[in-house]
Amino acid sequence: GVNDEITLTAYITIALLEIPLPVTHSVVRNALFCLETAPNEKENHVYTKALMAYAFALAGREEKRKALLGSLEKEAVKKDGSVHWQRPGKETEVDLPYYRYRAPSAEVEMTAYVLLAHLTTQPAPSQEELSFASLIAKWISAQQNPNGGFSSTQ
Repeated sequence: GVNDEITLTAYITIALLEIPLPVTHSVVRNALFCLETAPNEKENHVYTKALMAYAFALAGREEKRKALLGSLEKEAVKKDGSVHWQRPGKETEVDLPYYRYRAPSAEVEMTAYVLLAHLTTQPAPSQEELSFASLIAKWISAQQNPNGGFSSTQ
């Protein structure tokens, strides 16, 4: 992913909320405050935004979740009836016969976090979100290797 304080805070916040610690717990509350006051979304890396969107989804912060998902949708790669995210400045895929390109693990991971952010909402995801989520799931499932795994255990 990315090595900075905001990304690490988002990752740890997700882990704490998945324990589950309540959003009222002082550590979670402080972590969420840190994420909410982080620099503008436009300045954050795609991977960081994906983590933050899922963290806010787990915390029930709908406005923040929707804002991040809106920002992420503008950066989405929409291709072949699927949706995914990739790192900025990434090299283009090689299109060779008999070769099936699979994305690096960081791209699978950040796309999976966006999928989780779309599906983690109360009371339930809208039909529009479910339709969009299915396009994300399509891309993720296409990244599986013949044994059902991905490019790494990450």
